[in-house]
Amino acid sequence: MSQLKLHNTLSKSLEDFEPLKEDEVKLFVCGPTVYDRSHIGHAKTYVQMDVLARTLKALGYKTIYLQNITDIDDKIILRAQEEGRDWEEVAREYESAYREDMETLNNTSVDKYAKATDYIDNIINQIQTLLDKGFAYLVDGDGIYFEIAKFKDYGKLSGRKDVQENDARSRIDESDRKRGWNDFCLWKFSKPEEPEWPAPFGSGRPGWHIEDTAITEKEFGSQYDIHGGAIDLIFPHHEAEITQMESISGKKPFVRYWLHSGFLNINKSKMAKSAKNFHTIKDVVNKGYNPMALRLLILQSHYRSSIDFSWEVLDAASNRLETMQAVADLRYQLVDEDTKIGFINYQQKLLGSISQDLDTPKTLSELSSQFNVISNYLVGKNQKAEFNQYLEFIDQLLGLKLLDSADISKAQQQLLAKRAAARKQDDWSQADEIRQELLDQGLEVRDTPAGQIWSKRLISS
Repeated sequence: MSQLKLHNTLSKSLEDFEPLKEDEVKLFVCGPTVYDRSHIGHAKTYVQMDVLARTLKALGYKTIYLQNITDIDDKIILRAQEEGRDWEEVAREYESAYREDMETLNNTSVDKYAKATDYIDNIINQIQTLLDKGFAYLVDGDGIYFEIAKFKDYGKLSGRKDVQENDARSRIDESDRKRGWNDFCLWKFSKPEEPEWPAPFGSGRPGWHIEDTAITEKEFGSQYDIHGGAIDLIFPHHEAEITQMESISGKKPFVRYWLHSGFLNINKSKMAKSAKNFHTIKDVVNKGYNPMALRLLILQSHYRSSIDFSWEVLDAASNRLETMQAVADLRYQLVDEDTKIGFINYQQKLLGSISQDLDTPKTLSELSSQFNVISNYLVGKNQKAEFNQYLEFIDQLLGLKLLDSADISKAQQQLLAKRAAARKQDDWSQADEIRQELLDQGLEVRDTPAGQIWSKRLISS
């Protein structure tokens, strides 16, 4: 089995991965705040973390993948007020939309989506523990805050203690009565016409950071293996998570490996709803693109790198995906050849590439080389089972749905047979007419020494 290596944000280095419990991995990734449709910047992180989970499973680890849903937040409340709706109605609508988008992108590795509002008791218990231990304090009429000065290791993940331009800032930590300027809010006391939950320290709702540690402590315990998310969450969000959980449990490290994905940019600027420079996942689908083309575009860059998005780049990814699908479709037209292709060796090479800190660009490059061999030599019928197993492995690892392309219709099969007969009779004119007829239907035919083979092509609108 290949040794998985991961770049750990905490150590700032590439490390051999060793889980806390042999052969079992607990993975948590920060999920969305559900007040709007998810954009393709979100897609980048979630596709890449989905591939992390797929890689862990391919390496033989029993993987438990947990993702939170922030379903109570200032942005949700504001959206509800603007639309004259109940906050929970808004949250449920966009939670459903998010899960639909993840299904569209084939992000199917998550074992549990944990809504913050299902963990209110756990959140209250954590805040009470922090109060009892002297790490938190009350500001009358405002909320409960964590006192950063009480935690000496604050900043060990990010290497800093101040907010910068591209950080995802806490939404509810502004108060001129805080003890420290960067103290963050654990609990916001209730305001008129806002949702609230009873608590021994005052009715209100949770802060942003405390949700995740309450969820992971409940589901994973006080320590676990991997925490993933976008790079803008390193500070202050993930820094705050460490601060909270290590103060509560006294155990270090809270998480052994921290993985962070780079931005998806438009015009060299981070894609963000606040900047109004974003495209939603649904926008891509509505434009007629195969969502697997967006997935492929994302995997063409290393997860820690940024991507400069444009429709032209997505077009190129679409063309590459079609080429890959054409090779996968050769399983319908295996030939009588004795050529032996080392499919098991191919799978091991792909796994070896992706095990090096999820190097998807190198993995796709290796896959392209393998597909070139397959398309040039074709696959013998005696290797049908191996070829299908190989394609299944690729789909399980990268999630590109190469096996989802349907077989051709009976009418198209009849046209192919008619064309083969025309070629045999040297009726090149009829053969060319049938080739064009099939091409108009999205089926491209080419002639090889082994006979005619076909591949599907999207029909231009």
